Amino acid sequence: MTRALIVHQAGPGVTVQDLGRPGYLAYGLSRGGAADRLALCEGAALLGQAVDRAALEMAGMGGTFEATEDMRIALTGAPMRASIDGAALAWNASHPLPAGARLVIGPATAGVYGYLHVGGGIATPEILGARSAHLAAGIGAALAAGDTLPVGPDRGTDTGFVLDAEDRFTGGEVRVVAGYQTPMFPDDELARFEETRFTRDARGNRMGVRLAPDGRGFASRAGLTVLSEAIVPGDIQVTGDGAPFVLMAECQTTGGYPRIGAVLPCDLPRVAQAAPGTHLRLRFVPPEEALAAERRAAEARETLRRRVTRLVRDPRDIRDLLSYQLISGVIAGTEEE
Repeated sequence: MTRALIVHQAGPGVTVQDLGRPGYLAYGLSRGGAADRLALCEGAALLGQAVDRAALEMAGMGGTFEATEDMRIALTGAPMRASIDGAALAWNASHPLPAGARLVIGPATAGVYGYLHVGGGIATPEILGARSAHLAAGIGAALAAGDTLPVGPDRGTDTGFVLDAEDRFTGGEVRVVAGYQTPMFPDDELARFEETRFTRDARGNRMGVRLAPDGRGFASRAGLTVLSEAIVPGDIQVTGDGAPFVLMAECQTTGGYPRIGAVLPCDLPRVAQAAPGTHLRLRFVPPEEALAAERRAAEARETLRRRVTRLVRDPRDIRDLLSYQLISGVIAGTEEE
C-alpha cells in the first residue's frame, strides 16, 4: 500500500486544509484555507517542514486514523484529547505514529479547530493551486470513514518536540481597524461598540461567526441599503438584527451589509477559536498600531522553530545537570522508612 493515512472515523467537520487559494476573489472564490492559519505555522515548526503542507482541520472533534507506514505527526490548534493505541499524547507537540497504530483524537477541551499534521503533508490532488476543501464553493468534502489520504515523502526523522503555543482559545480582546464604511456609524455607536462585551453565538462556521452583544444591536446611518461590494475574511458586517458578523475563511466574495470595521489578520485566529459562549471585546486601533501588530506577528511566526523544545529533555543537553537534586526524593523516602 502507498504511504497514506486511513480514516476509520471522522467528526462532522474534518477537512483537508492548507493556506488556501488567494487570487480568485474576482472570480467569486474566496481564499478559504485553514480557519486558524497560525496553527499551520506551529505544525510546520514542530515537524521542521514548509508551512504550505496540507493538514487535517478538525472542527470540534477529531476521529480515528491509521498510518500505512511509520510517520511523524504534530498536533496544534484547539487542544483535543488524543492517544495512540491508548497512550495519551501531549498537544502542541510532535510524535511518532507507527504503521498500523490507531491514533484517536476526541473532542476539543478548549477552542474550536484542532489540526493534525503529518510529516510530508497530506498530498491530495491540488485544485486551483491548493489542496484545501472549500465547502461553500463545492471544492472537496468533509472526510468520512473509509477515506484514504495520500501522504507526501518526509525528509525529517525527529519527533518529541513541544511548542509553547499562543493562547487564543479563551476569548479576550480583538483588535479592529476602521474602514471607509465605519463613518456610517454614529460616534456614540462606535463608542458603545468598543464598550460592549460580545458572546460568540452558536451560529457560526467557516464562512463567518456571529457575535451577540450584551444589550441592543448596532445600526448605521445608511441602514442596510449599501452597495454590494468585495469583502474579505476579517470584515465585520452588521446584519439586520444589529449583531456583528465576522467573516471567516470561506466567506462570500461580495456583500451588502454595512461594515463597521475589520479584524486584524493576526487576531482572526482568536475569533475562529472562540467556542460558542466565549466572550470577546473588540477595540479599534489606529493604522500604525495595526501595522506594528502585524509585523510583530509575522516575526513571531518566522521564529517559531527557534521556540521548539524537547518534550522530554535529554540529560546530555542539560548544561547544569549537576545542580539538580536527582536522588533527593529517593533518599528522603529511605529515611522515612
